[in-house]
Amino acid sequence: MKSTGSTGTNAVDWEERVDMERLRDARLARLKEKLAASDLGAVLAFDFSNIRYMSATHIGTWAMDKLIRFSLLTRNTDPIVWDFGSAAKHHALYNPWLDVTTSEMDADPHAPHEGAKRPRLESGARAGISTLRGAFPPDAEIAADLARKIKRELEKFGVANEPLGVDVIELPVLMALQAEGITVVDGQQVFMEARRIKTPDEIRLLTQACSMVDAAYEELYRYLRPGVRENEAVGLVAKTLYDLGSEYVEGVNAISGERCSPHPHVFSDRVIRPGDPAFFDILHSWNGYRTCYYRTFAVGSASSAQRDAYTRAREYMDRAIALVKPGATTADIVQVWPTAQEFGFPDEMAAFALQYGHGVGLSIWEKPIFSRLTSLDHPETIEEGMVFALETYWPSADGWGAARIEEEVVVTADGCEVITKFPAEELLVAGPRYIAVGGPLNLERDSQSHKNTVWGRGEA
Repeated sequence: MKSTGSTGTNAVDWEERVDMERLRDARLARLKEKLAASDLGAVLAFDFSNIRYMSATHIGTWAMDKLIRFSLLTRNTDPIVWDFGSAAKHHALYNPWLDVTTSEMDADPHAPHEGAKRPRLESGARAGISTLRGAFPPDAEIAADLARKIKRELEKFGVANEPLGVDVIELPVLMALQAEGITVVDGQQVFMEARRIKTPDEIRLLTQACSMVDAAYEELYRYLRPGVRENEAVGLVAKTLYDLGSEYVEGVNAISGERCSPHPHVFSDRVIRPGDPAFFDILHSWNGYRTCYYRTFAVGSASSAQRDAYTRAREYMDRAIALVKPGATTADIVQVWPTAQEFGFPDEMAAFALQYGHGVGLSIWEKPIFSRLTSLDHPETIEEGMVFALETYWPSADGWGAARIEEEVVVTADGCEVITKFPAEELLVAGPRYIAVGGPLNLERDSQSHKNTVWGRGEA
């Protein structure tokens, strides 16, 4: 099965698609491997993406910013998930993988079993809660209760004297863990290293997520015209994706006209005008796997300056993709991109994420990172099975337009494959085609009509 192929979004009996059990097992095995290679006794996750990678549990996107649930993996257990209220009972009913383990210390010694997975002595689905980001009264000792839960497991499975790696943490929880005598250290790198290389099932999910954005861009291309507002374009994209089965539309960056330079990274209610450049970034999730996918359009027509900006951004993109292969480094890629000063910024911090690359998986920014800010001095090696997005930007010479392009690629044995398929080789003109007395109006024209004449350009 080609991992970068795409199928329908349903499960069927007549075709092999994503194997969810294989996906869960492979992710957990990678995380265990990275934990075993570290000096940590266990990892504790509050970040939803890490919890999902570890335990294959999910309670909806409403809770992603609340740090209310947590999951623990020790060297001698499978995941234990403490969840929000009734979600724990739901997981006990519908997540049977939380009731089995591949670890002997975690298993019920009296339960019959076949194969490597054995029934657990205690279920991995449990009720628990964090501090609701401070909403609970501190004297309710919710953080202390959380810490006691964690300490019990660390002691039970023989890792209480080893460091506990945590991804993100609230200060009351940190202090409560330390009060229990637990040494808390950064555990995020264990998760990031595990998630760096994607399994074939993860690649299939990422490709399928991109195919849904292909469709959203088709709808957007047909919809764009003068009079449409940026926020209306955002609504159209969100509806298209949810209709196709998206789990979560994380964001739609809709930027038009003079808002293109400098890039504000947020959509507005601006009304799109004839001749405007407009670029979009579509971030959504399908079965947890994200997209980060920019495209630029001109609405009605494009100025020569806008066309030149797009050509420049595309050239930087193509030069970068041509270098992607196993064994190359992030430094090799960023060296073909311009310095911050070349496109109007004082330093790389000020221009960060405009000429940029990042891993894509259960979150939109994973390893590896491609940026002149860090990659030249701290290069990362590109490996087969990585999935990352490369994005380029170039401001137009008129001082207010710009072009933004982003492609997602899967690293193959001898190069890479682009999985973002909506056309981007040349600047596309969306919206109406105007018919003048002499025939169709030229699509390459300045939106200020006098500048389309020799007198207006000062050439007469």
